[in-house]
Amino acid sequence: MSLNETPSGQRTHIGFFGCRNAGKSSLVNAVTGQALAIVSDVRGTTTDPVLKSMELLPLGPVVVIDTPGFDDTGPLGELRVKRTRDALNRCDIAVLVADGALGLQPADLELLEMIRARRLPHLIAWNKSDRADALPPTEGSLAVSALTGMNVDAFKEALARIVPDVAPPRLAGDLVAPGEVAVLVCPMDESAPKGRLILPQQQTIRDLLDADATALVTKETGLARTLQSLSAPPGLVITDSQVFQAVAAIVPDEVPLTSFSILMARYKGFLEAAVAGVGAIDRLRDGDRVLMAEGCTHHRQCNDIGTVKIPRWLRAHTGRDIQIETCTGRDFPDDLTPYSVVIHCGGCMLTEHVVQHRMRQALEQGVAFTNYGIVIARITGALERSLRLFPALHGMLTEGTP
Repeated sequence: MSLNETPSGQRTHIGFFGCRNAGKSSLVNAVTGQALAIVSDVRGTTTDPVLKSMELLPLGPVVVIDTPGFDDTGPLGELRVKRTRDALNRCDIAVLVADGALGLQPADLELLEMIRARRLPHLIAWNKSDRADALPPTEGSLAVSALTGMNVDAFKEALARIVPDVAPPRLAGDLVAPGEVAVLVCPMDESAPKGRLILPQQQTIRDLLDADATALVTKETGLARTLQSLSAPPGLVITDSQVFQAVAAIVPDEVPLTSFSILMARYKGFLEAAVAGVGAIDRLRDGDRVLMAEGCTHHRQCNDIGTVKIPRWLRAHTGRDIQIETCTGRDFPDDLTPYSVVIHCGGCMLTEHVVQHRMRQALEQGVAFTNYGIVIARITGALERSLRLFPALHGMLTEGTP
């Protein structure tokens, strides 16, 4: 990823859904002005979701997702439909593409029900509306034609209008005053990418600069020296979770301290659930199953945080013979009931919608949901201190809620 490229997790994900031959791929190509998807008169040409990151005015940086027909049949068709369902879970906006001459089909109505259940902003595109036999558009829909380009610009404007107009969340910029120093502790272990910082560190630096604060970056081995060099205590120290314990021993108690992972959980909107769910690790028993969920796929090092370090720390902390399973990237089980707790990564490569969908899925099935940084802070005894920045959540700990 280029340092100048907007990360996927910060892009608006727009999914195009509908029946086979409704013109989803043709409309995707018309809207983007590119031949992103293969089009054909043959039903079922799109066999897997097709994703493309791009700039789409007036929306800005987006990920466009073209999906297989939701009315596909047979064993392969069932797999394609499942992939379409999975794609729906990744979307911030859903576009239902319907054939303007046929009206809404049973599969379209099922899709609409799923879209509304997920509370997704959505728009119905009444495609092929240039035809003489086209039906008039209904409320909440727009007549378009991918073939002639009719209303394609109006369609893009309509997409922009349904994006919720809310202030973007902050990572750390609201936790320091303008001119204050925030010290970022970034260990360079074997899992650190060569030549660059990991994404949460990059994003935090940018957010601090946007807040007119000063971001001072150091390794854990130079933290004490860095703090001594400052004329005044920093307004905030943010550490990689893996060195939480060592950093907490160095940073004076009166200096606010938290982790990138905790801040990312707040940024993605699931920090409260993660704090409430972390107590589940203390209730684990022999034979219980734990799901370690990562939002990205990467080459695993011999001392990988999700598959090696946290499992080792969990077993030492609980003294239990627990079973630990992992899932990565877009793979996330539909049925979470076999697990006692889901421990998710910070979700920096996933959209807020995806992470919150996974959180709701776990909670609705009665499964605790937390994240890497919260678990590490709990194990190392740093959780109480790291949540002082957030009084309501700190109260959950002091009142014994988790």
